[in-house]
Amino acid sequence: MTVLSIDHLHEMARTATGLSDFGDSSYLEGLEVLVKSLNSEAKLNELGAMAVPYMLMNSLVQRLKIEDWYQRHPEIDDEQITAPLIGIGLPRTGSTALSNLLHEDPNAKSLLTWESAEPCPPPSTVQGDDPRIAEAIKRHEEQMIRAPRMFQLVPTSPTGPFECQDLMALDFKSHQFTAFAHIPSYADWFVDSNLDSTYAYEKRVLKLLQWGSPTKPWRLKCPSHLLFLDHLNKSFPDARFVMTHRDPAEVILSVADVYVEVRKQFASEIDREYIGAANLEQWSKAMERVIEFRDGGEDHRFYDLDFRQVQNDPIGSVKGLYAWLGEEVTAEFETGMNRWWSEFASNREQNVHSGPAEYGLNDVAVHNAFINYNNRAARWLSQGWPV
Repeated sequence: MTVLSIDHLHEMARTATGLSDFGDSSYLEGLEVLVKSLNSEAKLNELGAMAVPYMLMNSLVQRLKIEDWYQRHPEIDDEQITAPLIGIGLPRTGSTALSNLLHEDPNAKSLLTWESAEPCPPPSTVQGDDPRIAEAIKRHEEQMIRAPRMFQLVPTSPTGPFECQDLMALDFKSHQFTAFAHIPSYADWFVDSNLDSTYAYEKRVLKLLQWGSPTKPWRLKCPSHLLFLDHLNKSFPDARFVMTHRDPAEVILSVADVYVEVRKQFASEIDREYIGAANLEQWSKAMERVIEFRDGGEDHRFYDLDFRQVQNDPIGSVKGLYAWLGEEVTAEFETGMNRWWSEFASNREQNVHSGPAEYGLNDVAVHNAFINYNNRAARWLSQGWPV
C-alpha cells in the first residue's frame, strides 16, 4: 500500500469539493493515530489499498460538506435532538433486527444507510428522488456480489437503518476502521480514547439530517457505544437505551466471523487468533463499563431484551419497549413490523460458524471474561422493564 499522508488526504478532499473548512480540529488526533497504524501494521490487498485511503478521504469530504452547510445555514444548530432511543448491546445480539423493526414506526426517525454515508445535502432540501439512494443501492448490490455471506450475517439494506459507525468515523474514532484492517495500535488506542468530540459531531450531523423535516424522535443504535457511555451521555443526556442480551460465548464467535468476512475482502493476511483475542478483550471491557454506568444512577434509563425473546416474539418485544417509553404502537407500525419480520425470517439462511479454536477461543475463557456481565444480565432480564 502506498504510504498514507494526512496532508495528501486533506488536499484530495479539498480538491474534490472546492471547500477548505473541516470544522473543529479535534478529528486530527484520531486521523493521525489511524494513519500511523495503517502505514505500519495493515496488510492490505489490492482492493484494500484502494478502498481504505478512499474511506479516509471520504470522511474528510463529508466533514467539508457538513461545515459548508452550517456556514450557509447557521440556524441548523437550533435543531433539538430530544430523548433519542439508542440501541446498545454486544454485537450479534439481535440489535440489527430490532432496529429494523423500530424503523417501521412512521412516528420515529432512524439513521438510514444512505444518508449516514453522505449526509449532505440535508434530505429536506432535495426535490424528487434523492440520487444518493440509487447510488447506495448500486453499492449494496456490488457488495452482495463481493461478500454474499455478509448479508446472511447482517441483514442490512441501503434504504434501511444503519449503525452510527459512519458518523463516528467523521471524527476518526470508530470500530469501522478496525473491521477493515489489522491495525492493533489504533484499536488499543481507540477503546480507551475520549469520544466527547465524536458524539458532539454525531449530534451536529443529526441536526443537519433533521433540519427542515417534521421533528420525530430518533432511533439510533451501535454496539460501540457500550465502551463510551460516559462520553455519549454528555451529548445525549436525555437518551434512553434499549439493551439486547445474548450468551457471550455465542456472541464473540459470531462477531469474529463477521470481522473475517469484512477483512478478507481487503486484507492480504488474516490473523484469526488476534481477531478472537481482541474482540474478547474489547467487549468484556465494554460490559464492565456498562455495569459501572448503570450502577452510577442510570439504570432507570435502560430497557433490557433477551435475544431469544425478540426472536420468539418480535412484535410483543417492541410493544413492551413502547409501553416503557410511553409511546403507542400504531396499527400501521405493527403491520410494518409483521411485514418486515416475515420477509427477514423467510430470506435469512442459517449461519454456520467456525469452531472457537480457530480464533484461539474457548467457552471457559469467554465465560470468565464475562462473569460479571452474565450475573448482572440475568438480574436485569428477570426484572422486566424498569418502572
